[in-house]
Amino acid sequence: MQIKVMKKIMGSNQEVADANRQRFAERNVTVINVMASPGAGKTSVILRLIESIGGEIPMAVIEGDIASSIDAEKIEAVGIPVVQINTGGCCHLDANMIREGAKDLDFRNGLLFVENVGNLVCPSSFDLGERLRLVIASVPEGHDKPYKYLSMFEGADVIVLNKTDLAEHVDFDRALFDKGVAAINTRQAPIFPVSCRTGQGLKELSEYLSCIHHTR
Repeated sequence: MQIKVMKKIMGSNQEVADANRQRFAERNVTVINVMASPGAGKTSVILRLIESIGGEIPMAVIEGDIASSIDAEKIEAVGIPVVQINTGGCCHLDANMIREGAKDLDFRNGLLFVENVGNLVCPSSFDLGERLRLVIASVPEGHDKPYKYLSMFEGADVIVLNKTDLAEHVDFDRALFDKGVAAINTRQAPIFPVSCRTGQGLKELSEYLSCIHHTR
C-alpha cells in the first residue's frame, strides 16, 4: 500500500482532470468517484462490490482521507491494489492528487474506485477525471439529503441508497427521497437501494457498473 500525504496545488483543476480522463480512457480504466458523508458506508460499499464483481474485472482503489490509512488497510486486506492519499486537512480530493496517486498503481483494463473524503459539499465541485460520479446516501441520514446538498445530487451519475435494512427503525420516506433526486438531478441517475449487511441490491449495482465498464 502506497501512502501519499498531499495538499491542493493551485492551478487549473479542470485542465488536469481532462488530462486524467484521457489517460484513463487510453488505459481502459473506468474511474468511479465515490462520494458521501462520513459514515454513509463508502468503504463498505466498495468492499462489497469487490466481493460481488470478483475476478470478472480487475479492480483498484484510491483512498482519500484527511488523515489515517484505516480504510486503505481494509482494501489491502482483500488483495486489491490501493493507494492512500492523505489530504493534509483539505476536505476533498482534486485532479492533481488523482494524477499523482494513479502513478503508483500502473493500473489498466479495470474499475478504479476513488473514495473521496467524507463530505457532501466540497467534493462535488472538483472534477477528478472520473467517468462516473457515484453518490452514496444512507437511510439513517434521512430522506432530506437531496434537498439540502443540491450540487452533490445534481451531478450524480449513480445514486446508492445504503443501509436499507435499517428503514423500519428510522423515519425515512423513500418516495420523498426519490422526489428530491428527480427534481434536481440532471443526469437521470438510477437509484440502487442496497444493504451491505444483507447483500440486498449489490448484484444489481455490480452488474450496472460492469456494463458501464464494458460500454465505450
